Amino acid sequence: MSYTHLDYEHKERVAYITLNRPEKRNAFNAILVKELSRAFATAEKANDVRVIVLRANGKAFCAGADLSYIQELSRFTFEENLEDSETLMRLFVQMYKLKKPIIAQVQGPALAGGCGLATVCDIIIASEDAVFGYPEARIGFVAAMVMIFLVQRVGEGRARELLLTGKTISSREAYTIGLINDVTDHNKLEEKVREYSLQISRDVSGSSVAITKEIFAKLSGLDVQSALAFAARMNAATRMTEDCKRGIQAFINKEKLKW
Repeated sequence: MSYTHLDYEHKERVAYITLNRPEKRNAFNAILVKELSRAFATAEKANDVRVIVLRANGKAFCAGADLSYIQELSRFTFEENLEDSETLMRLFVQMYKLKKPIIAQVQGPALAGGCGLATVCDIIIASEDAVFGYPEARIGFVAAMVMIFLVQRVGEGRARELLLTGKTISSREAYTIGLINDVTDHNKLEEKVREYSLQISRDVSGSSVAITKEIFAKLSGLDVQSALAFAARMNAATRMTEDCKRGIQAFINKEKLKW
């Protein structure tokens, strides 16, 4: 399957989706959004893929929307803009509900929609030189699509600060406020992500990961009683899976599992 704006490969049970528009700082447009959706679907269906890494070629992770794309959107009707917005919405929902963990490997700028792409991932590992921000308000736009995911990551107070000021923060500050999960030296970023991915694929049940992500995706819209009732059902169902039966037997026999 060929792509024009990204590369796709998998090895060692890890799928690598690599934004490949370095001359445009990996800015996205309608083509890239559709290709990302296709690549994530491919990785989710692949039986030999346990973890997905979203990364980018060049000095930037993703600088947001392509300038020519923004100019095109400004000429759209409301209906055309709504259709385009819903395409991005479907990508974010797809990533959020995906049955396999997604790790964002971030170097350089991750801004606007690029920061949104990272925010929707399950885990974000960034280099020391990475910067994050939602500068949409500075050009009269809003980061509406990613807001719900940002609030879940950092809380409403921090989300309001980032979105209302449009400021850019360092990877260290992003780590401090809980936006990202780890910071490492630029030269060690690729290996750090690889080791992290292999650890998940080796030590964690794929079935458990899929069920955990399903629970996360549904809990936020439920009241406490409904959330606990749903969690109880999922708990009971998990006990019936082959992975759980295998895990219990290994625990009883004091055997180390390799998933």
